[in-house]
Amino acid sequence: MFTKILIANRGEIACRVAATARRLAIKTVAVYSDADAGAKHVAACDEAIHIGGSAPKDSYLRWEKIIAAAKATGAQAIHPGYGFLSENEEFAQACADAGLVFIGPPPSAIKDMGLKAESKQLMEKAGVPLVPGYHGANQDPALLQAEADRIGYPVLIKASAGGGGKGMRAVDKSEDFAAALASCKREAINSFGDDAVLIEKYVQRPRHIEIQVFGDTQGNYVYLFERDCSVQRRHQKVLEEAPAPGMTPEMRAQMGLAAVAAARAVNYVGAGTVEFIVEQRDDDGAGRR
Repeated sequence: MFTKILIANRGEIACRVAATARRLAIKTVAVYSDADAGAKHVAACDEAIHIGGSAPKDSYLRWEKIIAAAKATGAQAIHPGYGFLSENEEFAQACADAGLVFIGPPPSAIKDMGLKAESKQLMEKAGVPLVPGYHGANQDPALLQAEADRIGYPVLIKASAGGGGKGMRAVDKSEDFAAALASCKREAINSFGDDAVLIEKYVQRPRHIEIQVFGDTQGNYVYLFERDCSVQRRHQKVLEEAPAPGMTPEMRAQMGLAAVAAARAVNYVGAGTVEFIVEQRDDDGAGRR
């Protein structure tokens, strides 16, 4: 068990981690930017270290400053919270190189799951059900058009390195595909520095259901039920419902086992989420993944 951890985040998540650590008699170190000197998470921890300017790029995203703060305060581990550096392979590896425990998945798991196309190929090999699509490395526009025609319209073009709806377009017919592809690639290169895309069948009545999974360093995995995150605005979640409406015990077990298979395929460690697109039935219950 650790005696001191550094929390590389701010706000509500940092306060939650600090409260849990206190219950476990673990000392905590907060980091803060110029703008957050008086923030609640700073007061919630036993120590606090200033790491830079108000903009995240000058503070919470400067992992070298965060590691230096951990070393200076004698912290044995770093909890990244969510967002910021929580899915940064380079940061996780830097923690290991500095002799610090990254409280989260190993760098290899972050890498494997970081790109949509590669992760889908990995999940397919692990037997995890996927939306029909093309996840290959060949990005020739003619091939992508042919794959979209094969899948059948409507299709969804998605930036492989993306998130938050950037580099994503729904295409209803073949003659509109080329223009949509070019638009996606422009947005993807500007947003993520990578214009690779994948093509999927567009699910027109989707439900977004997430399964919570936990894995340890001994190879043990469990799933702890689900939440429905279908209420979104601009591809960002607004509400979460648990249990998911229309979920049956049989479907929960099936999705849970698939989520565990996904976590096991990348040797995931810690708490994680496996996201599913579920096609609604005519009775508005949950249907096919």
